[in-house]
Amino acid sequence: MNNYGIDIWSDDNFIIEDGLAKVNFASKPSLISIVKEIREQDFKGPLLLRFPHITNKQITTLFDTFNNSMKEYDYKGSFNAVFPLKVNQLPNFIQPLLSSGKKFNYGLEAGSKAELVIAMTYNNKNAPITVNGFKDKEMVHLGFIAKSKGHDITLIIEGLNELQTIIAVAEETNLPCPNIGLRVRLHSGGSGIWAKSGGINSKFGLTSTEILEAYELIAENNMIEYLTMIHFHIGSDMNSIKPLKKALRESGHIYAELKNLGASSLNSINIGGGLAVEYSAYERSRFYSLREFASDVIFTLKDIAKQKGVEEPNIFTESGRYISAASTVLITPVLELFSSEYDLEHLNLKEKNPPLIEELNALFTDMTKRTSYEYMHDAIDHMESLLTLFDLGYIDLQDRSNAEILTHQIIKKAISQLEVEDYEELKKLDENIQEKYLLNFSMFQSLPDYWGIDQEFPVMPLTHLDKKPTRSASLWDITCDSDGELPFSSKKPLYLHDINLNKEEYFLGFFNVGAYQDTLGMKHNLFSHPTEVNIVFKDNEVVLEKILESQTIIDILDDIDYDTREIKDKLKENLDTNTYKILKKYLNENSYLKTIWSYNE
Repeated sequence: MNNYGIDIWSDDNFIIEDGLAKVNFASKPSLISIVKEIREQDFKGPLLLRFPHITNKQITTLFDTFNNSMKEYDYKGSFNAVFPLKVNQLPNFIQPLLSSGKKFNYGLEAGSKAELVIAMTYNNKNAPITVNGFKDKEMVHLGFIAKSKGHDITLIIEGLNELQTIIAVAEETNLPCPNIGLRVRLHSGGSGIWAKSGGINSKFGLTSTEILEAYELIAENNMIEYLTMIHFHIGSDMNSIKPLKKALRESGHIYAELKNLGASSLNSINIGGGLAVEYSAYERSRFYSLREFASDVIFTLKDIAKQKGVEEPNIFTESGRYISAASTVLITPVLELFSSEYDLEHLNLKEKNPPLIEELNALFTDMTKRTSYEYMHDAIDHMESLLTLFDLGYIDLQDRSNAEILTHQIIKKAISQLEVEDYEELKKLDENIQEKYLLNFSMFQSLPDYWGIDQEFPVMPLTHLDKKPTRSASLWDITCDSDGELPFSSKKPLYLHDINLNKEEYFLGFFNVGAYQDTLGMKHNLFSHPTEVNIVFKDNEVVLEKILESQTIIDILDDIDYDTREIKDKLKENLDTNTYKILKKYLNENSYLKTIWSYNE
């Protein structure tokens, strides 16, 4: 896997040239050059690089594809989209997104009061706002206030009690009523890991009986003019298009039936999210294109509208993962290779060594390319025997250390000699020759979906991409938790380079991390978020914008409601002035190690 699957997951956003991972835009800067520029400003540790031009590309592609399909099918409805704030609410992402979406009237979706406040404050003028999730009276009231401010807002009810709340607020206030949407619970299920969010047993939505009850309640209260939308959702990140077609037919018929019952203002179908992102670096897991997705939506809804004699509905989508995932890259330096303890400088042979250690030394000294594979097998066998001898008390700790060092050096030498022609054969021994790479980041903070649901993320080094990687890699974060590891997998193997970290730095990039990872990240071990930087291009050159440094230790403690003044006072007790100055300096540094050298020191 010399190109780390970049042709599968990258969508031409990133390329490999001259052995470097590069941004495929404008002057095509290498990621390592961007990292060095940031580090020169004394921003160390892990970095979260955001590329607003990729967000802009995704928004433009989404609207252009749907609008072209509408033109192709002579579709009479309009295409609309909103970004679900739950996917990424951070201002460094949202503000460029809204700027890019302004020309398309791209709006926002809110699922909580705080998200609704963001939408009311920052949404583009006249762009739609949709509101999903549980809505108590206060949230419904916020929706009325948003409408009075001139927002095109739709409250999508998840249950009849929410509709009753809307009716009550309308009676109690003189504020204009927002649009009302009905989230329908379809019989059709989704596909992929989040398929359970759709289907008859899904968490949200109205059954057929409840839909009819809701319509009658709306009609009884003279609110038919506000019923404008049918909403459904059959699962995030769908890997197959087939469930969508079934859901479209089901929701399309519900829309048409309500229209024919007298829902004269009903004009939109919101298909929720579902557009998949390719996370795999090994094989394609999404089996449809955006063009196919758009064409199926438009053809199906047009066909039902014609069949039922109703106007073709406006189409809404709330796909957040498709818009946001590709725009963000996590960069982390490698702090240590655990094989460094097996360097030859630590070898301390005795004047008289056990026979198996003498034989290991001879294997290392006499190895040639022709004998590499055979000698490596012998070394691994000898190591097993020597560990047994140690357990039985026949060799001492120095002998064991020498055996480990020699075995590792033999494996390393074999790999070096065989890497060009015969390395494929070495993969059969991956479990024995893997290297552990200690990375300066917290998996729980930066890749929570890997830890929580085994979400796969593409990963590759930023440099050395013109050289064959020869080390089967396990990745360890710097938390004290054993779950903070991406173990080597023979089914989806990650190979990295054999690097001397005393002579050069080595950085890894995790790609497609812009959806959910920021918002789900936790302060496990009280690590801060990485330093965030927006990478924009002006006059074809890279400009660093909106640098948000990772938090200091004292700021993190303040975030979780410790009295930081009390902490400082207690720590100051029994310390002389100079010692406290040193402590104070550490309290005001960020929670990630400043540099690789500070770690080694």
